[in-house]
Amino acid sequence: MVGRNGVIFLAAVAILFLTLPLAALIIRALQNQAWANIPGTAIPDAIWLSFASTLVSMIMTITFGTPLAYVLARRRFPFKRLINVLVELPIVLPPAVAGLALLLTFGRRGLLGAPLDELGITIPFTLAAVIMAQTFVAAPFYVRAAAVGFAGVPRELEDAGRVDGAGGASLFWYITLPLSLRALAAGLVLSWARALGEFGATILFAGSLQGRTQTMPLLIYNVIERDIDAAIWTGLLLVGIALAALLVAGWLRREDTLTSEA
Repeated sequence: MVGRNGVIFLAAVAILFLTLPLAALIIRALQNQAWANIPGTAIPDAIWLSFASTLVSMIMTITFGTPLAYVLARRRFPFKRLINVLVELPIVLPPAVAGLALLLTFGRRGLLGAPLDELGITIPFTLAAVIMAQTFVAAPFYVRAAAVGFAGVPRELEDAGRVDGAGGASLFWYITLPLSLRALAAGLVLSWARALGEFGATILFAGSLQGRTQTMPLLIYNVIERDIDAAIWTGLLLVGIALAALLVAGWLRREDTLTSEA
């Protein structure tokens, strides 16, 4: 059996393995002053495109994901477990497979390619493709968190609302939604961070065209050989955003737990 010192050693090795690459990124950025030439690179375009596309992606996620999460949390229907698994599958699906699946569905020769072509709609290698790829891989994070939040609302409070005359949409908007809002917000933050860092599905389905489909992760891939400083700075920015997202999501979950206990 591994003794106490052995456990501490293994834990220390794990911490170093998980944190040392991030430390190396920060150190290299400071040494090279990677931020010095930002205006003359493709970074501003990639930042703007990343934030604009993820904003639309999150709007789509909230619009369609919230009703889906509520149905999964509160309704019983055939094949519910199977549908729940399929909804969450993109979380563990290789991003390249996700991009290929989107291309085979919405591409010119894809499943819906002919009907879309007749309508004059082209999706692959456009901003719409970027948004769809981000939504496909990131929405399940929100749906799962929202479903847990909806399921955690005490039925007694909803029953009390019904006694007071609330029902249907008013019951959802004034009782169920406010009580699960922190869980939804935490899921949305993680979903946004995942969309912002999406690479594999985007490059297959949308390509990497500067100013059109090139998000920050795609920029890193494209410039790492010819402009390492731009890649380092963009990577550092994504690390900072991811860290902030985790901290915010953790705070929302902690506050939600404290509220529930109170």
